[in-house]
Formats: sequence, structure tokens, C-alpha cells
Amino acid sequence: MVAVITERFQGQELVRVGVGGSYLLVAPAHGGRLVRWVHRGTEILYWPADADWTRVAKVRGGNPLLFPFIGRHFVDGEAGKWRDAEGVVHALPQHGFARDMAFAVSDFSESTVSMTLTSSDATCAGYPFDFVFTATYRLLPDGLEVTLKACNTGDRPLPYYAGHHFYFALPHGQRSASRLSMPVADRVRQTPDGALTGAEPGDSVYRLDDGRLQDTFHVLRGPGASRLETPRYEIGFELDAPGSVPWHAVTTWTEREDSDFYCVEPWLGLPNAIGHGRGLRWVAPGEAEVATCRLVIGKV
Repeated sequence: MVAVITERFQGQELVRVGVGGSYLLVAPAHGGRLVRWVHRGTEILYWPADADWTRVAKVRGGNPLLFPFIGRHFVDGEAGKWRDAEGVVHALPQHGFARDMAFAVSDFSESTVSMTLTSSDATCAGYPFDFVFTATYRLLPDGLEVTLKACNTGDRPLPYYAGHHFYFALPHGQRSASRLSMPVADRVRQTPDGALTGAEPGDSVYRLDDGRLQDTFHVLRGPGASRLETPRYEIGFELDAPGSVPWHAVTTWTEREDSDFYCVEPWLGLPNAIGHGRGLRWVAPGEAEVATCRLVIGKV
């Protein structure tokens, strides 16, 4: 067992990374959820005061880890199903199962925590592959680095497309005063039957009250950084770290017009990629690959 530092929060013992006014609180037992990210005393992520810890996967807040598949997947228009290469249909919840499962802390230091989810009978029911999935959070002096690692421990290729679901703290009245800058990208959405809409050329800058951002996938045409600017903080999303596989899209979403959060989410693939292939990744037996993103704070 790895020795960790913990802090009591909302009745839970969470792992604490960092010292002073810059730190993380992480819940390995609850999907490896990043619950709080505080940078120099400023809350960067949203977390509800009345969070239901009996159903953390449904809580709107923090950063849920999305694995093995992102979003909604379909078979013949039926959600929650996917078909494998042999034609067998499997049931799998939206965004996969990682956010519902307990992770084990595999490494810990003052600035870093790594958490691991390993295949089991529970995961094989809907995803019959052997794997080790590891999420590593590393505090930087000016932000946060997050690495997702997918390791194929089986004897056949492993399909996956993982991602993040960052809930950034933003009072809904500040959306019109907030901006999202994007590299060259196309806007795509998912239709109710799981299909994808045609691509529309994306803008370089959006106000966060722009309806075109809602539930939209910004498919990246090449490397480049995104930037979120709010009245309280600015964050640059660096998605081209050395050794990282390419990020496929950045997704933007919020729940309601009066929600005090806004989600900006780096994704490796698009929803239902197991069916259409856009962003679907394969890891060979015995191999592993990593996806790293850096969130750099420019102002607090």
C-alpha cells in the first residue's frame, strides 16, 4: 500500500497533493475523481456543496475520468451498446465505467498522485479486454499536468478512447464576460441516434454564452493550444506534450443556463468512435500509450 496524505472533505477522506494555497483533493475510491483544484487560493474547479457521495459518478463537478469509451455509444440506434469486431454486442454505460469504480493509488509524492484501474470480472462484463488504466495528476508551479496511460495486458488489440470532463468554476452570470480561444478546429455534434453531424468550420474565439458551444466537439485539425479566460482566472490547454498521443477534440458543455460551471474537455476520440472510428485508438498486446495535457494558469 502506498502511503498518502489525506484531508477530510464533505465527510470523506480524500488524497491531498500539494502544500499551502496550491493543492489537489482526489478521491481514488470514487472513480479517481479530482474533486478540488486550488491554485494560489483560487478554486479552479466546481464542486457542489451538497454532493451525493453515494452516487459520485452522477455528481456535476471536479474531473471525472472517461474510460474506456467517451460519450454515448450505439448499436442500431440503441444507446449504451457497442459491437465488437466479431459482431458481439456489449452493454456499457455512457462515458464508460471508470468514473464508477475504485482506483488504487500506485504512486504518491508532495506534487504527484497516480491512480490505477485494472481489468476485472466487473469490467469484462461490458468490455472484455485485459488492461491497466492509470491517471496521474502532477501539480506544476503554474498549473497542472494530467497523464492518462492505457496498457494492454491481454493477447489481442485493445480499443479505447479516453478523456477528461473538467468542470470549471464559473458563475453563470460571468459567461458573457468569458472567452474560449481555439486552434483551427471543426465543430461537430452527435445526433440522438448516435450519428455525427457534418463538420462546420470553427471560430478562433467564442464567448461562453454562445449557443454554438453547447454539447459541441471541436475536432482539432492540427496542433495548437486552447485558452479559457474568465474574470477570475485564465487557463491555457497545452495538448501537444512530448510523447503524448494526439488529442482528437475539445468538447464544450454545460448543464443549464444557470449552472455555475462550464466544461472544457480534452478527448482522444468522438462519441461512438467504436462504431465510426473517428478517434478510436488501438493498443497492441503488451504495449501502452499515454495522453498528456497541461493546464497552465495565466491569471488568478
